[in-house]
Amino acid sequence: MKAGWQIKTIGEVCEIVNGGTPKTGTKEYWGGPHQWITPAEMGKRSSPYIGETERTVTDAGLQNSSARMLPPYSVILSSRAPIGHLVINTEPMATNQGCKGLVPSEQIHYKFLYHYLSSIVGLLNDLGSGATFKELSGGKLKEVGIPVPPLPEQQRIVRILDEAFDGIATAKANAEQNLQNARALFESHLQSVFTQRGEGWEMRQLISLCSIFADSAHRTPKYQNEGIPALRPRDVINGKLNLSTAARVSEQEYEIQSKRYKPKAGDIVYSRELSFGWAALLPESPRVCLSQGMCIFRPSPDVDSTYLLYVLNGSIGREQAARVAVGAAHPHINLGDIKSYLIPLPPLNVQKNIVQQLDLLREETQPLESLYQRKLGALDELKKSLLHQAFSGAL
Repeated sequence: MKAGWQIKTIGEVCEIVNGGTPKTGTKEYWGGPHQWITPAEMGKRSSPYIGETERTVTDAGLQNSSARMLPPYSVILSSRAPIGHLVINTEPMATNQGCKGLVPSEQIHYKFLYHYLSSIVGLLNDLGSGATFKELSGGKLKEVGIPVPPLPEQQRIVRILDEAFDGIATAKANAEQNLQNARALFESHLQSVFTQRGEGWEMRQLISLCSIFADSAHRTPKYQNEGIPALRPRDVINGKLNLSTAARVSEQEYEIQSKRYKPKAGDIVYSRELSFGWAALLPESPRVCLSQGMCIFRPSPDVDSTYLLYVLNGSIGREQAARVAVGAAHPHINLGDIKSYLIPLPPLNVQKNIVQQLDLLREETQPLESLYQRKLGALDELKKSLLHQAFSGAL
């Protein structure tokens, strides 16, 4: 640790303020002059600063709840669902019970505190506890250590980090735009292929194109460190099957999960909960089963599996998925709605020609997407490296 720096606890340099929610059914508590924020709203923010919130409360709402007003330039941390969102309020503000307000003392610069907390989100999550969802208690937060250099040194570090992060944000925005452009090029061609329909094309319901259509078992299997992959919605993103993220189950659990149908190579797995609406093709190996939130279908002999995959992961499939999804807190698609998707279907030889065209275009655009994804990953790592240097006294 650098000379002049001290290690203190969050509780020694901040006042920690809990939040609360006025009764939602009492109109007199809502729509008042006081800003009031939740973890959900914090998660939508790209700027560290917030002055105006989606919902406000009245004096009566504050008086009849555990919500308390935080002074401007406090640091607000979401302490559950999830742990780790951070904002700085530029106006007096209250929070719900899923947040902790950290009011800095004269020992600590609010932006130094903000940057430090952003560097230890992993630790804060590890400190969370709870069966249904993790929550970080005020008691545990209070005991977290923080390096405290002299105030002029804190201000110097903040200036360096702010300048560097502004540059990283600009670079990330450019890389994300380039990534979107590469994806849009492919999607544009995909859309034109399916809209320029010729003779012999039909619009068919998805269920009529499948010889097998099965839901996952309505249970969460018992996971273990090794074994057979059990696919969840998070393992099927952007039409790619990521077995490295899949949970693992025993042979016995595999048999229970596959009682309705044993997945085979060439089948299509489809996510219908949370990150819903993505399809992926099963490879020859390894064996897999489905965890909750998934379904599986085997295309009929007159349907090319890869053609169907392109339709489901393109705008035709994705828009239908978005249209029928229900549930704000736990978005999902009912199996009957998936079966009713309308799929443009040409003769089999045309399907195969379309797949050949799209595969060639994918070969051209995929390297671009990979390049920009690597750039985004490198920028995230650079940010972590700068934060580590800052709070170890190396900046």
